[in-house]
Amino acid sequence: MDFKYQIAKLAQDAQNAARILANVPTDTKNKALLDMADELIKQTPVLTAENRKDIEHATQAGLSSAMIDRLTLKEATIKGIAAGLTEVAALPDPVGEITSMWRRPNGLLVGRMRIPLGVIGIIYESRPNVTADAAALCLKSGNAVILRGGSEAIHSNIAIAEILQNILEKVGIPKASIQVVPTTDREAVYEMLQLDQYIDLIIPRGGEALIRTVVNQSKIPVIKHYKGVCHIFVDETADLDMAAKICMNAKTQRPGVCNAMETLLIHENIARKFLPAMAEKFRKAGVQLRGCSRTKEVIPDIEEATEQDWHEEYLDLILSVRVVKDLSEAINHIGRYGSSHTESIITRDYQNAQRFLNEVNSSTVLVNASTRFSDGFELGLGAEIGISTTKLHAFGPMGLEELTTTKFIIYGNGQVRT
Repeated sequence: MDFKYQIAKLAQDAQNAARILANVPTDTKNKALLDMADELIKQTPVLTAENRKDIEHATQAGLSSAMIDRLTLKEATIKGIAAGLTEVAALPDPVGEITSMWRRPNGLLVGRMRIPLGVIGIIYESRPNVTADAAALCLKSGNAVILRGGSEAIHSNIAIAEILQNILEKVGIPKASIQVVPTTDREAVYEMLQLDQYIDLIIPRGGEALIRTVVNQSKIPVIKHYKGVCHIFVDETADLDMAAKICMNAKTQRPGVCNAMETLLIHENIARKFLPAMAEKFRKAGVQLRGCSRTKEVIPDIEEATEQDWHEEYLDLILSVRVVKDLSEAINHIGRYGSSHTESIITRDYQNAQRFLNEVNSSTVLVNASTRFSDGFELGLGAEIGISTTKLHAFGPMGLEELTTTKFIIYGNGQVRT
């Protein structure tokens, strides 16, 4: 069976499943999700065994520690995945919601009803939890999904998908509602991206190179999840103890994810008071610092940052540091080097906080909180499909509502147009 036929068959089956899934009752979808959560926990030994195969291969291939961290399925990780499915089950079902209704002068009652997008293709790297998270969100929102994970997670992804598909069959939902591309050959991705007659949307999750490749090759609309060059600006009015705690969390709690801080901006009036102690905390945590010339005046032994550093998503224990004149310079820096992902300000000045919220053009903007909260689960959306840095058709963490669209529904009593 060649790739072209194999991938086309997956897409056709998904389209057929999507037509049925769009009308599956909420209770049935919720039962499936809860049963999936239970079964994933029961199958923890199977999942961790399959995951070890991927980790061994990744280690032999020389993948970074950050990539292996994303790849690893521990017992706690699986419990977290199951909790995400349970939370999605508890969320309101967006399908069929009437978002607005109005009556025209001719008596027509016009409304908008929320409906699934149809078939969603998701292309992602490393994290096998995406397989379950994406499947859960697509199922609850009435969309069939075709999942194409990275070659480094193939055993984990197939094992997760088989568990989910078995539950689908038990509750009477088409098995093809959740499918995993079963090959690691990159040609399969290209074939998938040509099938605009079957697939309604592509969501790539991974490195910038992957996303740009998908955008360049796809005939299907793409929601882009570009890199996360996330900033924190410590204002001159900041509570410095709070700032230190937040900055440490944003950089070190999990450095290999897209909402980790990559650049720290500090107001010049507090740089000499804040930077030395903060730098020492970072160094004790294993963080390599790279700073601008003004940062080097405060910490002479810091490595000098290059122009490329300000653009960099390190996904590692590396941090760029810049001392700025004021809030305006911080906002301008973010506008020039940011990736429209997540930014935070640490301040006690209400006006500065509001200006930062209004002028920083990123998908998530925080005041006095870690960038690590830019996450669907943390924001109450349930397991997220990803974080869109594209304003159409969604911006920021994507939950259930972002996986639907609306259609017009119209009630009449014999009206004709004159």
